[in-house]
Amino acid sequence: MHLGSPIPFETHLERLNDPLKVVMIDLRGFVLALGSNVIEEVRPHRVVYSKTMNFRTFLDIEPASNSLVVSIRSGRSAPPITLTVRNAQESEQAKSRIAEAYQKIQ
Repeated sequence: MHLGSPIPFETHLERLNDPLKVVMIDLRGFVLALGSNVIEEVRPHRVVYSKTMNFRTFLDIEPASNSLVVSIRSGRSAPPITLTVRNAQESEQAKSRIAEAYQKIQ
């Protein structure tokens, strides 16, 4: 589900090099496929994913020119895990942690 954000997702792709654009699009598809209750909110400097309308945020992706700063949160009181994703291999490694956080977040 996408919130009615005035900022299109594609604006974040403009800042990325081509290989990272592919990684960002792939991560987005992966996250949205986790469940029908995933909500995507595009903000000026990042994209936030939460579970249900209670805004249980489990993922925050901030695009930089040569990397994605990925913050994964598996609970309200749990500190976020921050990863720097520079390529498809690092993205694949992050996906298992993202899926786990999605399952744990209440």
